[in-house]
Amino acid sequence: MIKNSMPKIVSIVLLFTFLFTFQLTRAQQIFSKNKYPLTDFRQPLDITPPALAGSFGEIRSNHFHSGIDFRTNQREGYPVYAVADGYISRLRVQNSGFGQALYINHPNGFTTVYGHLQRFSPKIATVVKNLEYEKKSFEIDEYPDATLIPVRKGEIIAWSGNRGSSGGPHLHFEIRDTKTEETINPQFFGINIPDNIPPVIHNLYVYRLNGNVFTENTPKQAIAITGANGSYKAVAPISLSGEVGFGIVTTDKHNGLSGTNGVYSIQLEYDGKVVFTSALERFAFENSKAINSHIDYPTFLTTKRSIQKSFVAPGNPLKIYSSLVNNGKINFNDGKNHEMKYIIKDATGNSSTLNFTVNSGSAPIAQSAPPTGIFYPYNKTNEFDTEDIKAIFLQGTLYDNLNFVYKKLPKPIGNAYSAIHQIHNRFTPLHTGFELYIKADQIPEYLKSKALIVSTSGVSQGGNFENGFIKATPKTFGAFYIAVDTIAPHITPVNIADGKSMKGISKMIFKISDNLSGIKSFNGYIDGKWVLMEFDAKSATLWHSFDERTGAGKHDLELVVADMKDNIKKYNISFFR
Repeated sequence: MIKNSMPKIVSIVLLFTFLFTFQLTRAQQIFSKNKYPLTDFRQPLDITPPALAGSFGEIRSNHFHSGIDFRTNQREGYPVYAVADGYISRLRVQNSGFGQALYINHPNGFTTVYGHLQRFSPKIATVVKNLEYEKKSFEIDEYPDATLIPVRKGEIIAWSGNRGSSGGPHLHFEIRDTKTEETINPQFFGINIPDNIPPVIHNLYVYRLNGNVFTENTPKQAIAITGANGSYKAVAPISLSGEVGFGIVTTDKHNGLSGTNGVYSIQLEYDGKVVFTSALERFAFENSKAINSHIDYPTFLTTKRSIQKSFVAPGNPLKIYSSLVNNGKINFNDGKNHEMKYIIKDATGNSSTLNFTVNSGSAPIAQSAPPTGIFYPYNKTNEFDTEDIKAIFLQGTLYDNLNFVYKKLPKPIGNAYSAIHQIHNRFTPLHTGFELYIKADQIPEYLKSKALIVSTSGVSQGGNFENGFIKATPKTFGAFYIAVDTIAPHITPVNIADGKSMKGISKMIFKISDNLSGIKSFNGYIDGKWVLMEFDAKSATLWHSFDERTGAGKHDLELVVADMKDNIKKYNISFFR
């Protein structure tokens, strides 16, 4: 009886092994030639089934999402586990961004990142707090020695939270290449999310390029489509002539509690031949802002709709593209019908297709009038210089050639020391900031240190006085002028007042804000000694958690808050513990 059952048991074991291996290898997509370890890492949370509030490479404002966001049931305080053996290689505390974050280097050559943490494990929290007191700074970015904080796979390293620029409680999780620091889709590493749902294709667009640079003025046409459950088609054939680019709106969901997430890959075929592929396997952080070249940026600014273009600007530095033919631009001029197909995949391998037919024209396209403005090539440094301003666009700032337009407008009423200078327009994205010098108009000597450049929407660009000009580095085109900031930040106590007993109260809380240049620093002193003040930028909340440093009795508090132009506000009271 035992002899007869053994082959069956072995067969069952082999079957389960095959199915398990198959499920893991599904994460390896056809566009990836890289091989990643599929069994080294465990899940960072013990919430089952795992669900995502954000996927890798998802389109965000000015960047691709650099990891995956695990849902935490709209709560904080879930244990966060080291996904493999390693050591804490970076400790980061920020006012915004990840808030509180940990980085772990692993022996397999990868680094895992855990962001928006509520609090660290006791041994890590002690190191962090000691560093903050040593540096007298809430914000730290430290790289401990490999021997300082070793961790084991499955060890609790923190608890999930909502710190930093988080829109709600969740765990932000990344896997990076330790050497290059490129971030990689965690689902390539066996971090599996239950998903048998194909991506959804919402819209198809045609851009009539005809040899011109894509701008907000490029003729665009929405194409009606129909379909569901992975199969879509255009309602009718499309008649096109000349050089054309396509764009698509597509999203993804996974099983269970899924938000609307991004897709992994977009592939466009022309008569069965691939002419464009984008695959969000990995990317470098310095290139993440090129998302503004990847999408129809003018449409995103005006409608928040994310149309992913299937043609690539020559100055786009992203390495997510492959199989490009003519950078994805297609000429329809042979008078024939052509079969087009989009293939969209998520990171688990679920696929959706969109089929459409193009009736190609044969008549030549009438050339449009040449654009006005000063021609600036994308692959050179360009400089615009007048008596009133200077703007320098270093090589690598532009994604494509630009017909630059400048306009001088009247000085605004009120706090202004220059005319308004319209530097091109906001619909053309930039990869890096540009150097902008604006001549100061009769600014008094005592105000020169308080001067800065602001946009007409009231956003500070920073700036310093240099040889009669205020210099700043705006990150976008727009309209700018010189203003001054002489107003100190504002401090509002929330739960503390002069003479109040704080016995039994765990922390003192404030709200702080600034009118223009932004908060530069905050420092708290109890009885003349520096104490740790923690800050959450999204809620403008500042607090100090009492510890053994503040014993029973009367204490004197001084809170000092400074803005970027060194305007200082002080708050002085006495309280009791």
